[in-house]
Amino acid sequence: MAEISRADIFSRLRSGEAVPMDDPDYYKVREAAARALSIQVDLNASRTTDEIRSHLSILTKRVVDESTIVMTPFSINYGKNLELGKNIFINQNCQFLDFGGIRIDDDVLIAPGVMLLTEGHPLAASKRKYLQSKPIHIKHNAWIGAGAIVLGGVTVGENAMVAAGSIVTSDVPDNAVVAGSPARIVKEVPQS
Repeated sequence: MAEISRADIFSRLRSGEAVPMDDPDYYKVREAAARALSIQVDLNASRTTDEIRSHLSILTKRVVDESTIVMTPFSINYGKNLELGKNIFINQNCQFLDFGGIRIDDDVLIAPGVMLLTEGHPLAASKRKYLQSKPIHIKHNAWIGAGAIVLGGVTVGENAMVAAGSIVTSDVPDNAVVAGSPARIVKEVPQS
């Protein structure tokens, strides 16, 4: 009988499959995290924004546009599933978990201490040692306030604003301001 081919573990994680930590390919996740950590040592020791962009381009395997600025320290566990647009500003002490995919469109502002977390674990106690991910998309001109946490499966709409300290568990509509834990719509972004 022929062996059934399985998708690459990173594709499985990106698709939202719950992958057990004792999966035969799980060592690849640990190796990828070690690669990301190694590159981050240089990224976080950089003296210029050009050096940071250079290391971030190596980490993501994509050219980071010269209009995008990332302040250090910066932390990410994989890097290859981070897509950055143009004219983005990411302030200090941000932490991203990107196995599920993080897409940040043009003109986004991300304040200090923001966490974008695509990964988690299934709720069932018997499945807690499984890793499962869902993508995050931050749309054009959004602003994520200091210390906010955005969880996997969330899209933050165009021009939207996430208030400082909020925990975002569901989609944020375009032009909405959300606040709280869990974040709820509190008003609309002024149009002028």
